Amino acid sequence: MILCCGEALIDMLPRETKADEPAFMPYPGGAVFNTAIALGRLGAPSSFVCGLSNDFFGEMLVETLQAAKVRTDLSIRSERPTTLAFVRLVEGQATYLFYDENTAMRMVTPQDMPKVPADADALVFGCISLISEPCAAAYEALMKSGAEAGKVIMIDPNIRPSFITDEAGFRGRINRMIGMSDIVKLSDEDLAWLGGPDEMEAYAAQLIEAGASLVCVTEGARGARGITKDLNVFVDAEPVEVVDTVGAGDTFNAGLLASLKRANLLTKNAVACLSEQELRDALTLGARAAAVTVSRAGANPPWAHEL
Repeated sequence: MILCCGEALIDMLPRETKADEPAFMPYPGGAVFNTAIALGRLGAPSSFVCGLSNDFFGEMLVETLQAAKVRTDLSIRSERPTTLAFVRLVEGQATYLFYDENTAMRMVTPQDMPKVPADADALVFGCISLISEPCAAAYEALMKSGAEAGKVIMIDPNIRPSFITDEAGFRGRINRMIGMSDIVKLSDEDLAWLGGPDEMEAYAAQLIEAGASLVCVTEGARGARGITKDLNVFVDAEPVEVVDTVGAGDTFNAGLLASLKRANLLTKNAVACLSEQELRDALTLGARAAAVTVSRAGANPPWAHEL
């Protein structure tokens, strides 16, 4: 089982009414939520850990998870409201405005976090759930528990600079969490923020020297690269007509993990010793799944039969 640990929220996506008036439509979303949905749709056993509201938006999130066969029993339910993220698309790229104060997602604490299940193969973390307190500290604590239990740890920082109010604190947390991770996934934008756009291979080598087994870098329409201590593998993106990029990186993460799970490679030793073909297969499934997501509106990952 893959434990997806991070945010769930409602994306308010821009639409137009029949009278051509601008409007917003609610869709379940959140980076780690999207990864959980994509894993479930790809047939990989998964469970989701987040603070979830009992309001009707929270019920929408739960119903969407369960429809994808994602377990929700480890999530923390409360009467706090659901986080809302209003999305604006500029030339197909998403920008966000968050309403997150005192929400069910944000207010979970380290004491709320469940015990890491014995049947968990891997835990994946990322994005805005690692920025705001107290939930950021809660997820860091859960990652530490997973690492101590010998589980594969994956992190996708998916950095949103406009949402960061304490840059020094955030950089410290991300560096600590990267240091506990076996798989580190970064976009080219993340690299620019963390290590500089021209330092990809040097930064990946630095992360591997510090303990990571696999560093993946997604490069948008170009493709994705996987780097280990012995390998540097690149796969091209599948050419598609892009509707928007919401959920693309999250879906890539799911494809990567689903491929490793199918091949019985979700152990620390296996991830540290991937062959070139095993890594290429994982990157390819990630890229293929992401291509479907960007070809349709919103974060709508593919089902296995669509691939």
